[in-house]
Amino acid sequence: MRFIGITGGVGAGKSEILGYLAKKPDTRVMLADEIAHELMSPGMECYDRICETFGAEDIFLPQGGLDRGKLAAVIFSDEAKRRQMNAIVHPAVRVYVEKEAAREKQGGKRKLLVLEAALLIEEHYDEICDELWYIYTREDIRRERLMASRGYSTEKVDRIFASQLTEEVYREHCRVVIDNNGSVAEAFAQIDRALSEKK
Repeated sequence: MRFIGITGGVGAGKSEILGYLAKKPDTRVMLADEIAHELMSPGMECYDRICETFGAEDIFLPQGGLDRGKLAAVIFSDEAKRRQMNAIVHPAVRVYVEKEAAREKQGGKRKLLVLEAALLIEEHYDEICDELWYIYTREDIRRERLMASRGYSTEKVDRIFASQLTEEVYREHCRVVIDNNGSVAEAFAQIDRALSEKK
């Protein structure tokens, strides 16, 4: 089984790439964000720790669970709180991913396991993935996409871009670079080529 970690800046078009990979035979795609949401739901260990740490904050729904909008507002306006939240959630996601990767490897049914994570490099997923892939899309295209599809302001896009790794760092850590500046077909052809190469 080949375990590939996929990353790239926000607005790089990773969803399309992941959708294409998910259709490959004997392939499973895991999204770190979805895993985090699951682990932060009531009854899970992360949720209990969030309640302990952020109990005084107005981030909870009346019926229990987290109000995602309010949570985002709190952690993105306060760096210390963002670090606290990350310290609760990121290690739990990592443990989950490691367990699932071991389970899939043991099961022997998968040819390909794919993990998409924004902080793939920062959280050292190179230690458990066989290889890292970088989805490269020019900043001007990403900016246009984010403003059109998500309605982000120029300032918000600037803030997001400033908080992410530089292109040089992505390229330095990732074995494969998928250039996603052209057509979807061109990106898919690059994926097929990378998958056909021996590790």
